[in-house]
Amino acid sequence: MAAEGPEAPASPTRGGAEGCEGGLGAEVEAAVGPDQDVIPKPASNGAPKPEEAAPVQGCNGVNMEASTPAPKPEVAKEETPQPSAPDVVMHVALNPPMEEVSITYPLEFERYWRAAQENPLDFTAWTELLQYVEQENHIYAARKAFDSFFLRYPYCYGYWKKYADMERRFDFIKETEEVFQRGLQSIPLSMDLWIHYISFLQSSLDMNLSDSMQKIRGTYESAIAAAGVDFRSDKLWEMYVEWEREQGNPKAITAIYDRVLAMPTQMYSHHWEKFKEHVTSHRPQDILSTEELLWLQSKMASDTVAKTTEAEAEEAPPGEDMPLKAETMQETGAGDGSQILGHMDQDKIRELAISIRQQIHSQNEAEVSKRWNFEEGIKRPYFHVKPLERAQLRNWRDYLDFEIASGSHERTIVLFERCVIACALYEEFWIKYTRYLENHSITGTRSVFQRACCYHLPRKPNIHLLWAAFEERQGEVEEARRILKSFEDCVPGLAMVRLRRVSLERRQGNMEGAEALLMEAIRDNEGMPVSSFYSVKLARQVLKVQKNLIKARKILLEALEKDPDNAKLYANLLEMEFSADVRQNEGNTMSSFDRALTSGLPLETKIIFSQRRVEFLEDFGSSINSLLTSYDEHQKLLNQQMMRKRLLENGSSDEADEKRMRLEETATGGNLAVAPATGITPLMAADVSNSGTGAYNYNTWYQNYSGYGYQNTWNYNQYYQQS
Repeated sequence: MAAEGPEAPASPTRGGAEGCEGGLGAEVEAAVGPDQDVIPKPASNGAPKPEEAAPVQGCNGVNMEASTPAPKPEVAKEETPQPSAPDVVMHVALNPPMEEVSITYPLEFERYWRAAQENPLDFTAWTELLQYVEQENHIYAARKAFDSFFLRYPYCYGYWKKYADMERRFDFIKETEEVFQRGLQSIPLSMDLWIHYISFLQSSLDMNLSDSMQKIRGTYESAIAAAGVDFRSDKLWEMYVEWEREQGNPKAITAIYDRVLAMPTQMYSHHWEKFKEHVTSHRPQDILSTEELLWLQSKMASDTVAKTTEAEAEEAPPGEDMPLKAETMQETGAGDGSQILGHMDQDKIRELAISIRQQIHSQNEAEVSKRWNFEEGIKRPYFHVKPLERAQLRNWRDYLDFEIASGSHERTIVLFERCVIACALYEEFWIKYTRYLENHSITGTRSVFQRACCYHLPRKPNIHLLWAAFEERQGEVEEARRILKSFEDCVPGLAMVRLRRVSLERRQGNMEGAEALLMEAIRDNEGMPVSSFYSVKLARQVLKVQKNLIKARKILLEALEKDPDNAKLYANLLEMEFSADVRQNEGNTMSSFDRALTSGLPLETKIIFSQRRVEFLEDFGSSINSLLTSYDEHQKLLNQQMMRKRLLENGSSDEADEKRMRLEETATGGNLAVAPATGITPLMAADVSNSGTGAYNYNTWYQNYSGYGYQNTWNYNQYYQQS
């Protein structure tokens, strides 16, 4: 069977970025989950609701709470209600940051603070700051450091405990409880944090007051509702049972067991054995409800009657009375356990109560066996900035697919929440989560996007583009604009984001706005290759959408003046001229060819343009003289290329080998192939970057003009008889 969860990493030392458990040293009892969709509404006798913090503007334009890492909560109602299935919520800050009025911080605090603020993504800098404020035991410095830290790393449950413990050391009871509540709203699947919070309540409340008992019971219920479905939630269930036992409430213990026996958890068999001990060590009337006792009596009576004949059922044996039916007992007031059991065998009742639950246990055992191997594969259920092993990532993918296929929405949501704790820095799991939720809850989907983009993946373009697309699909066009603009302000220079902004405006019919965005990109990147890329995009939009060939031609000609050796600009200019009526636009097409052939492009590139010019004149030209002249010029270029090859063959061996290799690469695929050295890449619509990290591949953003179907180099001799 599975072992307990792995130990949390040791407390970080200066210079090392350890895990977010904050050096707890205790075993991780649960695979903790992030701002989860299973946070229940607190009961009226539960913990008091916290105050909201003043919002601060985040990297991507979303209001972030000044003292906590979560936006304002939104309870996501499912479109199709499902019993006990949780909804995704965003969690809210509980207290505003302390006003820094006449506060003197420790001597070295400013240095550690500056290091963390200058590079917020440096986890080591944060751990050094938090370690320093703990050592100095300065509560105001600690509040400032912890509040800022949790804006970026809300899933570090160990540091929430450290924060609460520091408040407790200063005897700030109210502030301690607020820290616990903030932490539990950020990471409600943390068994350690729930247990720590409940222990705090038991030690700080006056247990002689009835309200204190109600508050602790309400907190237990909140913990079970939030994290009880977790596969590793057994310790929480056991604590709840033990607490009710201390209160002398065996019927409540039975109710708890009835819930956990149907829950696939790691220690399911242990709960079953404990339940049987509970039943056999108490009188049935002390642990079973009156309704269940009445039902059991009715069932036993009906079983007895079934074994007798009709005649025997009419009369009772001499000296004995017929057992009362449930309806008769209720009418005569014989509804208390002592009167019922006066006619019944207590051992039989115990056996029947256990046998009824045996079927539930067997079904639960089957569910546990389906998940056991997946759970065994989870080696690090907590958040850490270090990357996960590929085997663990694959295990999470397979586990999620299994749970989705199983059809339990509640368990699927809890598993997703566990997953995005351990895999918080992996974009693919957040995206998978949002795609699943789109079919269940629009508000929940938006909540997950906010958590991912505002806190965990503020610099990942893919998920921001998906968030903007989601909002646009919901009709929230302004929100989509804000998301894209805010992300571009945070991470400038990404062509994929600028083009998405352009396409958004185009879809909304705002052609002026789309053109202005492209013009701005051209100006901002003047002198760089990406400027020509945006010029091509603008020219194509003007031509295809606005149907303005003259304006599109002007845009590309202006780009060629600034970047005269860019073969892609010439290629796109030719494509644009080809798109017009060839009979009326032959002059402009020939001018484009001449412009490319008289430029400073490499010889190999000129040969490609020359070949296309011959093909164009053969297919659409109006003058045989132009065709023959172009053919002669093309032959001259081929001869120059042949002479160059011969010179290379006769030159030094080292230099010749290097140049021959380059020429072979450019000539790969025949004379019509588009080679890298020519500067013309195969397809139009690609990126200016070869980086594989971008969401879209814009590497091949220009039209390949080589594929006109000609299999051989143009040769007029094949059409004329040899003399």
